[in-house]
Amino acid sequence: MRKLMFWVFSLVGLVVILVAIVVIVGFALPKEHVASRTLKLSQKPDTVWNLITDFQNQPTWLPLVKSVEKFPNHDGNPVWQEVYGGSGDKIILETTESVPPQKLVRTIPDTGGPFFGRWEYEIAPTRDGCSIKITEYGTVPNPVFRFMSKFVFGHCGTIEGYLKALAAKFGQPADIS
Repeated sequence: MRKLMFWVFSLVGLVVILVAIVVIVGFALPKEHVASRTLKLSQKPDTVWNLITDFQNQPTWLPLVKSVEKFPNHDGNPVWQEVYGGSGDKIILETTESVPPQKLVRTIPDTGGPFFGRWEYEIAPTRDGCSIKITEYGTVPNPVFRFMSKFVFGHCGTIEGYLKALAAKFGQPADIS
């Protein structure tokens, strides 16, 4: 019985130490981060622009997004909610800048969630098609989520998933840098 109690207390102690390390490291990390990735495509900028701005049809090509619900515009900007696959998490997004077919900015207007910020999409013509660069300007207030964002998911994880799905939609390999 004593050995069992020793192992139970040791395990509980280890969990407490791990949680403490996650919280301490999370507090040491900056709340804000910038992450960026670029994808080369053999598509024209207009073709890519038309696909990425048609947010209501994202569930047809972006596996992460289960469904999309259009909300009333805010200051003339499109607003919608995305519902994500397995988790059922929901995020409200707003297009805050649109310069067809070169620049698109999408913002999470709710600053009270576990993270918020914006994605800036830049589309540039190339000799063989175009490149699309996504830069995330993110804020993660909660130190545990900051730790997870940095060391578990990676700041570029969602961007890379998006760009891989975009490449797949066009039947191309995901040449991401």
